[in-house]
Amino acid sequence: MAVASNVDVVMPQMGSSVTEGTISRWLKQVGDTVQADETIVEISTDKVDTEVPSPTAGVVMELLVAEGVTVDVGTRIAVLSTDLSATPAAAPVAAPPAEVAAPVEAAPVEAPPVETAPVAAAPVPVTQLPTSGEDRAFVSPVVARMVAEHQLDITQIAGTGRGGRVTKKDVENFLAARASGGGYAAPMAEPTAVAPSAPAAPVAAPPVAAPPAAAPTPAAPAAAVAAAPAGNGEEIYTFSRVRQVTAKHMRESIETAAHVTQVWEVDLGRVTDIRNRLKPKFKSDYGVSLSFLPFIMRATVEAMAAWPWMNAEIRENDAIIKRYVNLGMAVSVDDGKGLMVPAIKNAETLNLLGLAQAVADLAVRGRSKELTIDDLTGGTFTITNPGVFGSLYGTPILPVGQVGILDTGAIVRRPMVVEGPDGSEAIAIRPMMYLSISYDHRLVDGAYASQFMAQIRTNLQTWDEEAYGA
Repeated sequence: MAVASNVDVVMPQMGSSVTEGTISRWLKQVGDTVQADETIVEISTDKVDTEVPSPTAGVVMELLVAEGVTVDVGTRIAVLSTDLSATPAAAPVAAPPAEVAAPVEAAPVEAPPVETAPVAAAPVPVTQLPTSGEDRAFVSPVVARMVAEHQLDITQIAGTGRGGRVTKKDVENFLAARASGGGYAAPMAEPTAVAPSAPAAPVAAPPVAAPPAAAPTPAAPAAAVAAAPAGNGEEIYTFSRVRQVTAKHMRESIETAAHVTQVWEVDLGRVTDIRNRLKPKFKSDYGVSLSFLPFIMRATVEAMAAWPWMNAEIRENDAIIKRYVNLGMAVSVDDGKGLMVPAIKNAETLNLLGLAQAVADLAVRGRSKELTIDDLTGGTFTITNPGVFGSLYGTPILPVGQVGILDTGAIVRRPMVVEGPDGSEAIAIRPMMYLSISYDHRLVDGAYASQFMAQIRTNLQTWDEEAYGA
């Protein structure tokens, strides 16, 4: 008979470049039973939301990290007992462990002078944060870093964490309100955070009263919008983590890169014939449905061999030209309400079959939310494929860190003028597609992008089966 024991649940390693994660939502509470591999918590990073399965069947004894708190990889976040009859003695959700929070450096005896000094005139350093309740003097390392990076006055940010603690989400809301030009509507703190701060109310009043003088008018409309319930025929959609990150990256790209878009027309007659011939074989022998996307990917990778600046990254006054191609592929998730861009690593080494298998794998794992951080990082060039929904062409926004993105339109059969071997011309029905290329004009000029696109068109219209492989 197995002996009952306690098992730790830790913040998992979600990729080689990821060092921390945020608790988004606990799906189990203290005292709940959980099965092995059943999801116990949802976590998020700047790249992806994911679920953490239970390492064993048992009873939840402790939850060590509150929702909204960011901790390092490997940090204990919960304790389970393999004894299904065990009775927990802990509170439902404990405060974040002491080692997670970064205490302020000001000595306790110095606190009263710091609190009574005026703080509205300039941002308060992270090492001298005033207290509002026993926990507000502590901030997580990620909050401390964000406050220092953006030179914020933390007294102006309402904390919704335990004891009035300012969380990462609070800082993000404050920055979003400031960036939009509207007033900052302080979120409602939890009831438990109010009681400890009551004795300090007279001291905390001056910094709270100062901000309205700077922007009193915008604050009221923002608060009204945030508090107003949905009206008749309206529904409130709160941005998911993926939606928030997408919005942040798109805005950053627009503000950084010099976007230019060209639109090209391509005759896919030869590719269509080859696809129709290979499709049954790919399905029966490899279990892969062959779409047009792998053909376009292969043609694009081949064109980069001649025009390598399209596969680059700009770093201040330098461009890093990359000889490997990590081909990003836009994947629609959450019924079209979200977008992820996993990368096919070293796409230049894959033939048509390899690309078709990679496309199918990333599409399935993207829609089932099984992509890893490594899947979602490292892209060097991206292809987005809205044509499958009927879009003729688009003007895509560059992913941050890339200088090119290709948009594929719908394939439409229409009459075209075609030239015969003897130079004669005739009208024929051809499968046509628009390809749009958005590029960063800081590095890529129009002539360079045009020659790159001309090479892609040539590769598709004169598809070389022997060179590109099946």
